[in-house]
Amino acid sequence: MHIRDLVLSAIAVALSVTSASAAMRIADDRGGQIGRYLEAFTIVRSSGERVVVDGNCLSACTLVLGLVPRERICATHRARFGFHAAWMPDHDGKAVTSPLGTQALWNIYPASVRRWISAHGGLSRNMIFMQGRDLNGIVASCDRDPRDQARSVRRLTPNPVRYESASASSDRR
Repeated sequence: MHIRDLVLSAIAVALSVTSASAAMRIADDRGGQIGRYLEAFTIVRSSGERVVVDGNCLSACTLVLGLVPRERICATHRARFGFHAAWMPDHDGKAVTSPLGTQALWNIYPASVRRWISAHGGLSRNMIFMQGRDLNGIVASCDRDPRDQARSVRRLTPNPVRYESASASSDRR
């Protein structure tokens, strides 16, 4: 799917639901190209829609923490954010760290997320995971607000930004 198609389909979905009645559910997102996530989460931010993180939100997916207002994001007890330095393939296809991409990620994350990342070794080639109690003060708990459980849930499924149900076999804890 081309970026134009991603944007058009996201706009169509955003126009068909109201922010008071729907939430985007992230359950098994392994990330992808930063630009696609910037576009997708900018559309979600503009729509007024809530985001429920209910599983893995890894790599570029973590941009949700800096692009969608904090009061519109919540995490269930299954939520897990995975952070690492940005990378790109070199001319031989080998993954190399991208200082520019890593700085872009850093600049988008809110201060509370940057402090947590710094306290856990910083952004490097190794993924670090934020989950459980580490989410306190960074992301509200969905589990404590029964109104979130009653709202309808929509899933945005363009590639590589995937929002779909996670199964026990895909949950890597």
